[in-house]
Amino acid sequence: MPTPPTPSATILSTWKHGLPANDAALAILARGGSALDAVEAGARVVELDCPDRSVGLGGMPDRDGIVTLDASIMTDDGRCGSVAAVEGVVHPISLARRVMEDTPHCLLVGEGARQFAQFCKLEVRANTLSPEAEQAWRKWLVEKNYAPVVNIENHDTISLLALDQHGRLAAASTTSGLSFKMHGRVGDSPIVGAGIYVEPKVGGAVCTGLGEMVLRTLGAFVAADCMRRGAKPQEACEEALRIVMAKNAADPKTYQVGMLALDFDGNIGAAAVQTGFNYALGRIENGATSNTLFDARHLV
Repeated sequence: MPTPPTPSATILSTWKHGLPANDAALAILARGGSALDAVEAGARVVELDCPDRSVGLGGMPDRDGIVTLDASIMTDDGRCGSVAAVEGVVHPISLARRVMEDTPHCLLVGEGARQFAQFCKLEVRANTLSPEAEQAWRKWLVEKNYAPVVNIENHDTISLLALDQHGRLAAASTTSGLSFKMHGRVGDSPIVGAGIYVEPKVGGAVCTGLGEMVLRTLGAFVAADCMRRGAKPQEACEEALRIVMAKNAADPKTYQVGMLALDFDGNIGAAAVQTGFNYALGRIENGATSNTLFDARHLV
């Protein structure tokens, strides 16, 4: 009797910094670990070291010179947890998971989220700027010109989707938000249904880019709902982005939104409003592991 193939696993992450995130996630998936553990581990890697300073405590500050962090996590049984506008927490994605697992709530914000991190004995540091971030902030203060650059200042997340060898799916997102945003601004990343969403027995979707565009349309939920109604992940991403563009008055050439989708058969989708969005796809199939960066299909 032939040996059955090794069950496959998939990890899908936004942007080039998804490659090291995927490596951490794949190590967990390869030993039969859970999709939930995988997306948390991948997000933690980028929270500690994000080259473009858009994630974690090393990220760019708001216009007051303060780094505030957002994160969310969700599983295929409908559980979710989020934190927003939290300061000093080294791993907001782990804090979001603790909100999901250890509280009756879905979302904690600001000082309350920081206090909960301390209660959970998660690492909390003084909220000081990295030398690179402080230099950029002081340069911005000269003119105070708030004009996010497409594919640079507004790809403010790492978002991940994982399907493990047991057929479980999870999603996560973590960010320091838009550079020089108003203090207290929260984007789509910690909002379940906007930045991330997992539909039981269907699949999941995650977003990146200019969060206001996604918030106005609940982009991740729309994509997952498209899959629920029969669309393939690629079709779902493209349809959801068309809705994003239709419902936002801004010229789509002035902003970027990227979207990833994954179903329970391991099929993926990846699309963006415009060119420049890339994503990392990691697979485990028949014992072989791959992790590759791709350019997403764009609509304008």
